[in-house]
Amino acid sequence: MTVTPHPDEARPGDGLVKAGGVVFIVGAVATLVTMAPLFLGTDPFPSYAWAVCMLMGVGFAVSAAGVLRSVAAQRRAARASQAA
Repeated sequence: MTVTPHPDEARPGDGLVKAGGVVFIVGAVATLVTMAPLFLGTDPFPSYAWAVCMLMGVGFAVSAAGVLRSVAAQRRAARASQAA
C-alpha cells in the first residue's frame, strides 16, 4: 500500500529548496546590480559586492541538497513499502 503525502504537507528537503531559491535570487539580483556599472561606464563596486554574487552558487548548492534529501526520503519510503 502506497501512502501519498497530502499536498499541503511539508516533505523532507522542501525547506532547503525554498531557502536555496531565495539565496539564489539574492545572488542573481546582486550580480545584476554589480554588473550594471560596467555597462553604464560608472565606477565599479568594491570587491565585497562581487563576493555577494557568489550567493547564486550557494543557493544552487542548497537547493540541490534539498532535492537530494527529498530523493533519499522517497527512496526510503519506497523500500519500506516494498518490505511491508
